[in-house]
Amino acid sequence: MKKIFLNLFLVTAALISMVSCTDETLDPVATVAKNVELNTPAGGNYVLTASTAGATALTVKWSSADFGYSAAVTYSLQVVKATADFSSPQSFGLGSFNENTNSNYEKVLTQRQLNSMLLGAGGAIGASGDFKMRVVAVPSTQLATSSNGVTSMSKEVTFKGNPYDTYDEFDRIYVPGSYGSVSTFGFWDPANAARLFSANNNGKYEGFVWMNEATPAFKFTPTPDWPGDKGDLTENPNTFTTLGGKNIKPVDGAGTYFFTVDWAANTYTIGKRQVAIIGQATPNGWGAATYLDFDTNPASPYYRMYTKNLALVADEFLVRLKDDWSVKMGTLSGNGETISATTQNKIKLGGGNMKVPTAGNYKVVLDINNSANYNLRLIPN
Repeated sequence: MKKIFLNLFLVTAALISMVSCTDETLDPVATVAKNVELNTPAGGNYVLTASTAGATALTVKWSSADFGYSAAVTYSLQVVKATADFSSPQSFGLGSFNENTNSNYEKVLTQRQLNSMLLGAGGAIGASGDFKMRVVAVPSTQLATSSNGVTSMSKEVTFKGNPYDTYDEFDRIYVPGSYGSVSTFGFWDPANAARLFSANNNGKYEGFVWMNEATPAFKFTPTPDWPGDKGDLTENPNTFTTLGGKNIKPVDGAGTYFFTVDWAANTYTIGKRQVAIIGQATPNGWGAATYLDFDTNPASPYYRMYTKNLALVADEFLVRLKDDWSVKMGTLSGNGETISATTQNKIKLGGGNMKVPTAGNYKVVLDINNSANYNLRLIPN
């Protein structure tokens, strides 16, 4: 796919608003950086595919904002449907810079990154839709809660996008079983079953499956059909055979189960998990977990994700999957990090503490459907 370039030059909005880098009594006034000059590719049509997820989708180019005083500036790219306003955009961080007048910057976005934004904005998988984007700048020291903050932004650029299903980037196996019909899937139907993914496409799979049945039973299949299915061997509950085998029957009742499967070695593990968050940012602090709910509404944007509406404070928390702390999820780096609101924050098993950026009411959204893209969002509400 050819590289596509998009040039965005910033103009300043909210000229009457005032802000200070370190002292709001200074009241510097934002000024226009330069005239808007936008160039978009012919057609402005981004056709994205899972097989080229790591390839360049577009390069965003923009000029520096000018707030009328020396300041480090943080830039982001925002995307919404063409018919929507920018009140709840999908955002992608473009970086922070110590500004010099007339500086120019650029940021490459991969197809995977743009695809995530289009899906988050409500784009339909496999269908071309109309979207618009803009670049937004704010002083890096400006508080998100500031009542007199300033924002500099580009004019809106409209374009078409054709997002793909992120699951198509990774190998998967299927988990058909008796639990399916009461857990948003089909009854013993491989074509409508939960899936486990291989993050490295190496025949080793893992994932979480919600089984809303007191006595669930299931098997694994390599395709959305029955040939080659694998079940359990009665003499060794951690191995299974390639030609049918016994149904796998966990004994811990209804709930969320975590699996690891090595298809070539014919081994698997299974364990029941709670799905909760815990930490000083949460209503119960570090003393008790707050459990998340599995969303069973197919019309919901958070279908088959774990959610909860909560008042959070600007402090740390983790996803805790076992009460003994042996299984948790947090930041990819393993260090304590402040996460972004609204956008997906990729997390991992064993990760570090996450910090809520600003106190407020949020919908916590934990998406653990795809082991290659475990992520958590904080949606302000």
